[in-house]
Amino acid sequence: MNALNQGWVALRDAVIITLIAVVVGLLSNELREDGIPLVQQTEYQILVPCPETVGEAPALPPDDPALREPGTLLIDARPAADFSKDHMEKSRNVPYDYLMPTDPSAVTDILKSGARRVVVIGDGSDPDPGEHLAKELSGKGIRNVYFVRGGLPAIRAVGGRP
Repeated sequence: MNALNQGWVALRDAVIITLIAVVVGLLSNELREDGIPLVQQTEYQILVPCPETVGEAPALPPDDPALREPGTLLIDARPAADFSKDHMEKSRNVPYDYLMPTDPSAVTDILKSGARRVVVIGDGSDPDPGEHLAKELSGKGIRNVYFVRGGLPAIRAVGGRP
């Protein structure tokens, strides 16, 4: 057998082995109850926060009395332009950007505020910047951090005033 024939034989054998492996893999995936879909059925979320800074932040309903209590610090995570148009009375604007880290001086200000509870308000979208900022603040060591489910639109819908 010459060198050219040996090369074709090796290529043929590699293709056969690859095809067998593909068929076995596809069959075993198909037979599994929780097989991996070959085509993703739903969109992947690609703009999600880095998991290293994420803590726990429970949701509050938009009509929760804690929003009005004296020891509560309200943080508005919406962009500054949206904050200037409408915001809750006595809330502070700390815009949340999925791709940029939160301003360290804003985190320090929240820590120094002496608030017993921090409630973060977003825009109610999915994903909600309020929820993500609340989890980031919690991950950075701030305790008693919550977010309003549905954000400012939900607060307005239940009659929340500015």
